[in-house]
Formats: sequence, C-alpha cells, structure tokens
Amino acid sequence: MANGISPALAIRSSTGVEVWKSDAFRAPYVPDSGFARDESKLCRAIVYSPNGRFLAWANGTTVQICTVPDWKVVHKLPRPKAFYLKFSPGSTYLMTWEPYTENPKDEVKEKPNLFLYDVASGKEVYSIIQKRHADWQMHWAADESLAAVLVGGEVLFYEVKPKAEFPTKPTKRLGGARNGGVSVSPGPSPPYVAFYVPGTKGAPSMCRLFRYPNLEANQPIASKSFFQADKVEMLWNQKGTGVLLLTSTDVDQTGQSYYGKQALHFMTVKGDSFAVQLNTEGSLHAVAWSPRSTEFCVVYGFMPAKATLYNLKCDVVFEFGTGNRNSIYYNEFGNLLVFGGFGNLTGYVEVWDLNKKKQIAELKAPDTTLLEWSPVGDVFLTATTAPRLRMSNGFKIWHHTGALLHETHWPEKQELLEVVWQKYAPGVLKENTVSNEKIEGIASKTPQASKQKYVPPGMRNSISAGSGETASSAASARAPIPGLPPGYRSSVQQAKDKKQKNKNKPKANDGTAGQTNQNNKTANGTQNNRAASAGNGASTGTNQEKKSRPKTAPNPNPNPAQEENGSPPAAPKPAATQKGSGDPEKDKKIKSINKKLKDIKLLKEKNERGEKLEQTQIIKMNSEAELIKELKALKTS
Repeated sequence: MANGISPALAIRSSTGVEVWKSDAFRAPYVPDSGFARDESKLCRAIVYSPNGRFLAWANGTTVQICTVPDWKVVHKLPRPKAFYLKFSPGSTYLMTWEPYTENPKDEVKEKPNLFLYDVASGKEVYSIIQKRHADWQMHWAADESLAAVLVGGEVLFYEVKPKAEFPTKPTKRLGGARNGGVSVSPGPSPPYVAFYVPGTKGAPSMCRLFRYPNLEANQPIASKSFFQADKVEMLWNQKGTGVLLLTSTDVDQTGQSYYGKQALHFMTVKGDSFAVQLNTEGSLHAVAWSPRSTEFCVVYGFMPAKATLYNLKCDVVFEFGTGNRNSIYYNEFGNLLVFGGFGNLTGYVEVWDLNKKKQIAELKAPDTTLLEWSPVGDVFLTATTAPRLRMSNGFKIWHHTGALLHETHWPEKQELLEVVWQKYAPGVLKENTVSNEKIEGIASKTPQASKQKYVPPGMRNSISAGSGETASSAASARAPIPGLPPGYRSSVQQAKDKKQKNKNKPKANDGTAGQTNQNNKTANGTQNNRAASAGNGASTGTNQEKKSRPKTAPNPNPNPAQEENGSPPAAPKPAATQKGSGDPEKDKKIKSINKKLKDIKLLKEKNERGEKLEQTQIIKMNSEAELIKELKALKTS
C-alpha cells in the first residue's frame, strides 16, 4: 500500500475477537499469530485509540486494553456489562457505558453506568449515572483540557489540568437542555460549544454557539432557530471553525417523505449562519465534512439522488450529478470520495478524485452494511455484518480504482459483527498520490444473484413453471397444497372435476348424433325440407339447429363464409386418437417410459431453481438419455 504500511484489522464476531494482518500490498489478510484470540461469545464493542497505541474490547467479563503492535494486554477493567467503549481524543482516558438498571433489593438503587478510566494506570477516575442511550459519551476539547457531559437536561463541564487527576466536581453547568444536545469543537483551546435546546409549543428550537467559558444566555457568538426539528445532529469540521446542523422531524406533515423532513443549516465561529439551499425536493440522505475543513458534501432528493459540494459560504462548488446513492465516505486526506447506495439500494459504489473532480471507478458491493477507508487512504473495506444481515457475512478490500484485493467469507453458523481498521497518530501517514491507472484484482467468489425468471411460490411445483404454459392450464396441473406432487387432486376435487366435466359434456356428438336422432323421429323428407329452408334464408331450421347444440359447447371450426350464406357450420372432425402398436406389453413399456421422462423433466426444473435433490433423484435424472434411446427402439420395432 501507499506509505509502505499495511494497517491491521480488528475483528469482532460471535466467536470472539481477533486481529488480521497483511504482509504487503495485494497480499491476503490472515489472522495475526501474535494476537491471543479472545474466544468469548459476548463481545459487544471494540475500538482503537486515536493515536493507534491501544486496542480495547469488551468480552462480557472484562474490558481489556492491549498495546499495539505487540498485542500485550496491559489492563483488565471489571466492567462485565460494558456496551459502548470510546477513547478521549488524546488517548488518555477510556469511557465505558452500560445500560442503566435499577434493583429494588439493593441498598443503593441508583448506580453509575458511565465510567472513565485512566489508560496509563487502568484506574477508575470518574463515574456518573447516564440514562441516555444516544449521545451517552463525554465531549472533549482536542487537547483534553475540557470535558462536557449532558445528564438529565443539564450540561456539566469539567476543566482538566495537565498531569492532574480528573476533577470530581463540575466547573460549570448549563441547564435547559432536556432532550437537547451539546457538542464541543475539535479546534484549539478555548473550544467552542454548540448547545441545542428543543422548542416548546409556540416557541422554536434553538441552537446557540458559545466560546468557553462564556456560557451565559446573552453571550452567544451565533444562534439559529428553526420550528421543524424534533432532533438536531451537530457536525463540526476538523479545524473547529464551522458546524453543520442537520435538523429532522419524525413525521413529514406534507406527506412527501416516509422518513420525515430534514433541513441543513450552517454556523461559523465568526458569528455567521446560513440555511443550506438544496435545489430539489426529497429527503436529505447524507452529509459529510471534507477532512480539509473547507467544503462539505450533501446527498439529497428522490432517487436517483443528487450530490453537491459546498464551500464555507454554502455556495455550490461542484455537482456530482445523480445516482443511486445514500451515503458519503471521505478518505483520511480528503482527496478521494466514495458514494454508496446501501440499505434498500443494491450496493452501487462510486469513487471520485476530488482534486480533478473526476469519477475514477464504479463497482457493486451488494448487502454492504459497513464501509470504511483505510488510514493509508488508497483502499477501503466493505463488510456484511450482523445483526443487520445474519447471512453471507464477510468483508472485502477494494482498491480505489475498483479492483478487488481481498475477500473473506465468514464461516456458516457464525456472525461477523464488526471490522475496524488500525489507527495511526497524526503525521505518521502522508497523503498518497491519486492514480487513475487500473490495477489487476482478484475474481470475487460471492454467488451472483440468479437471473432466472421469477416464479411465484404457488407456481413453483407446477409442471408449467418456466415452460410458457398459460395460467389456466397451470392452475389445473398445480397442486392445491404446497408440497404435494404436481397434478395431485384430492377425492373431493376429483368429484368436482367429474361433475364439471359431465356438465360441459354435450348431449349429442357435435350435432351429428342430434341429426341421427332427428332422422329416427322424422322422415328423410323432414331433413330435406330443413336444408331447403336454410338455403332459402328461412330461420326455422337454423333455430332448431341452435336448440339441438349444447349452450356451453363452443364452435371449434367457425366458417364465416357459411355463416354469411345462412348455412349451418360444418361439423368438426373427430380428434385423432393415438394408435397403439398392437402389442399390449410394448404399449405398457412405452407408457411407463413416458411417465419416467415426465418425472425427470420436473426434477430438472427443481435442480435449475436450486432445490436440493436426493441421491436417488439425481440417479433418475441422469438416466434420461438411456430412457429416450429405449423409447426410440420400442417405437421403431
């Protein structure tokens, strides 16, 4: 890979935690023998520290911290219920969160569930009750000089001094944020604080921007109000100079979108605020900052969705056109961008060179639930993970030109839960030069979707499935209950069929027998008079002809010329019956072979649909050629 570095992969599955490595570019990823695989089946979280020095995971018994790359476990934290893990920006502290529970039998009913540990010593330095499931973590300044946590509608601020213990009491408090949110900028200190307060009846929602420690209501640097907002997501750029506010409602009152209504706003630390104008209707699918902090990308509108690049003044910089996309992924350096169409889309992936504003590659990665760029910046990973998808789990590594470099199918009856790239400290990796030269990859072994014509479930056991027969003929041959042999009819259905057949059966054979009966009752002169009256255009004989024919019997050979002349239609010729060979034994063998060939045809259709056949059925299917040869010999002899 670029920079001569091949990052490792930390993998969490239903059978434990393991680390995989690659020795060189294009070399396959294999389990790292230097990492002692954790065989726990209750691994709930795994995370690398931002500086890449530590790897932590929760295995259902303890939270373990090991050093990288020697994979030596340095701490085992007594947190068996830990559900989420996250490091502070400088990798000094590790936060753990577990679901909040109360036990009436305990003396102390309310117990802390958010814990903060010092990574160097492994000691617990802070704990608090945090009932929020979303936005549970502490928000930090980039240099870890300030930590903020939203608890019970109040934001608690802790000022952390270098080489000092974490404070036990908050330095400042900011109230009025029940069901609201807080976010601290990642820029230099003193940091900026974005504070969201939900609206009440008649009052709009409000987002204010403060510069710590000036947190009074009359001291905001910028503010933005909006009525249609049930929740707000605050997205800072890496330099901490601007924040995007993605507002959303659970219900779209206009009825245009099932997913609610979204809007995008922008605030700067200089006091400016803008509403980002989207030039088409529809949902806002994704928004992401460029790592360069000078522009951001938005995917929006009805499918095929538009993608647009904006600058810090919310002016359009570039239009990517439309496509089947609903997600955005920048690499670490901001020179490559991936658009993905996942979830209810088919896994369409586009790779763009942002320096040249040119599309490099497009590929298909169906059933993708996770996509992440390598820290090197020239390859990315796609994975199919549980619990979103529990079948066909595995991961693939792609070059930015669209070549498949690695593919792993996870074993059956096991679930792949998470795949994480190894992290590196800032400045270790240099920006790679984007090359449009195609490289040769490997062929995917993932089974492709069947291109066979779809057959409804009720027709899959039918003789006519895929054979082009009409629906009426297929319905008569189809079994009334799924799983029964094709053409099966119960005794009740056979009785109904017989009754219907007798009802439709004509009383006379196509008028010939009726004419014979008429001759028995009358003289030949009557018949001659009837024919003469028909030739003269009289309607008497014709009406008698109509009365003698059954009402439900159709005219098999209509003759328009005869109808125009007033003459009755000609009687149809009787259907030719299949003549036997004269040898009962030979006829019996031919009938038996024809039945076997019919069964073989059904077995071949089952095999084409991917149904599993038994060994006896396979042997029977393979005997088709011999049966055809035997049938020809019987017919010619």
